[in-house]
Amino acid sequence: MSSKKPPKKGTGDVRKLLSFVGEYKRPAILSPLCMVGEVSMEILIPFLMSKIIDVGIAGGNLPYVAKIGLFMVLMAMASLCFGAGSGHFAAVASSGFAKNIRKTLFDKIQDFSFANVDRFSTASLITRLTTDVTNTQNAFANIIRGMIRGPLMFICAIFMAVSINAQLSMIFLVAVPVLVGVLSLVIVKAYPRFQRMLDQYDGMNASVQENLVGIRVVKAFVRSDHESEKFRQAAVKLQEAQKKAERLLIVNMPLMNFVVYACMIAISWFGGRQIIAGNMLTGQFFSFLSYLMQTLMSLMMISMNFVGLVMARASIHRIVEVLDEPLDITDSGSQDIQVADGSVDFENVSFSYAKQGDNLTLENIDLHIRSGETIGVIGGTGSAKTTLVQLIPRLYDVYSGSLKVGGRDVREYPLETLRNAVAMVLQKNVLFSGTIKENLRWGDENATDEQIEEACRAAQAHDFVQSFPDGYDTDLGQGGVNVSGGQKQRLCIARALLKKPKIIILDDSTSAVDTATDSKIRQALREKLSGTTTFIIAQRVTSVQDADRIIVLNDGRIDAVGTHEELLASNQIYREVYESQQKGVA
Repeated sequence: MSSKKPPKKGTGDVRKLLSFVGEYKRPAILSPLCMVGEVSMEILIPFLMSKIIDVGIAGGNLPYVAKIGLFMVLMAMASLCFGAGSGHFAAVASSGFAKNIRKTLFDKIQDFSFANVDRFSTASLITRLTTDVTNTQNAFANIIRGMIRGPLMFICAIFMAVSINAQLSMIFLVAVPVLVGVLSLVIVKAYPRFQRMLDQYDGMNASVQENLVGIRVVKAFVRSDHESEKFRQAAVKLQEAQKKAERLLIVNMPLMNFVVYACMIAISWFGGRQIIAGNMLTGQFFSFLSYLMQTLMSLMMISMNFVGLVMARASIHRIVEVLDEPLDITDSGSQDIQVADGSVDFENVSFSYAKQGDNLTLENIDLHIRSGETIGVIGGTGSAKTTLVQLIPRLYDVYSGSLKVGGRDVREYPLETLRNAVAMVLQKNVLFSGTIKENLRWGDENATDEQIEEACRAAQAHDFVQSFPDGYDTDLGQGGVNVSGGQKQRLCIARALLKKPKIIILDDSTSAVDTATDSKIRQALREKLSGTTTFIIAQRVTSVQDADRIIVLNDGRIDAVGTHEELLASNQIYREVYESQQKGVA
């Protein structure tokens, strides 16, 4: 058995993210190299200053003072150039590093199944793509600059100080362990607190997102005060988490300053005595004092950079969590085949969101649908109507049994091939920022204006689109805020029609339109999609009564399958729904 220990989680996380430096390796290397040049110049300047005082001024040699002074000016200018170069290359490398992480994260999220998204929540994924990546970017910039400058300056300044006066350098033996001890305590204790702080960011983002998405409902129910109080509580929780995290850090800077000033006092006392005794020159004393400041300031820099790394460590772990999330649904094992037709076969299919056999949402679904059939799906709230159809394009995978499309198990198809053959109009209709025409071309990016208009006529959307001043070039705004719920539904149906699918799923997609418009849409669908398998999920019996067959779901099981007339005669659930709706009409 191997005795080799696995790498620590933090170490493995950092190593994994370093691969995202990618094409920015050159600036990532040039930045620390420039920093080496800057530190070299800064280290030499106090040494030259001591020469000016002890040799030039003490000896009254003005040409020597001018020559060394010119060298100091040139070194200061070189230090400035090196520092600017280091900052430039660090900015290029860190922003490129963050860009690569964000793109990879976003691409990974695009491959998530609904179950993967459910595990993280939308708000948490947004935080990870924004706040966490920014924290990581800042930490990377600090590593290639501050974490090079600090230790290098510390080592070089200590060396120069010892070379000037080894006895006086003993003061460092007291100061350095104190600072290192405090820094170690901060690193160990602060990480879990920053982790909790970022979790509170998720909570606050969730509150903001929910409020903005549902702002119309908030206004309609006059719940602004309630939402404001809910956000205030989320903000207070975040504030408390931040305070707990920062509480460890507030002693860091004052303690650093205390040690710096204590060292300056000690060196002034003991150094002054050595100057009086003739064991140390005045220029050496000022040079030594400069190296002291450089040493302690480099320690302060290292300390602050480590604090930044502690904050970033929590963010890095959260980013890697997303990158390491195993995909529920993949193309592995799929074959390069096309969907032959729109037939759908559920063979003893069961499904569980929790992936547990004792917690099934759908149970023992056995159903065979011929290509081109129109299938109605009806049932009470929570009967798993939407879940049933979401299995067809593999938005979720079955827990057990087999689901076939076109005579093949859906897991045999590449996801892109399968989903291109299936069009869905979901319960929550989503339109994106852009024009009506741009949104409709999600169905077919190469659709002509004539094809777009034809699809809109079938979806009963053409007339209201033409009523807008800009017609199909009307900008919808974010989420389609410029159109009503019924208009949004019709545009989503038109978008699905442009896809020319083998299977179309209409999930309660005409609930916001009147019955006359609903009837016209269904008539147009029969004409346009005569060879397409159509699933119509609805609450209204009138929306499904003309279907070839109607499935009645009850608590995740098929209660009955038949035509409208057959179900009225034989199925109690269907008859009760129909009669209750007829009474409503009467």
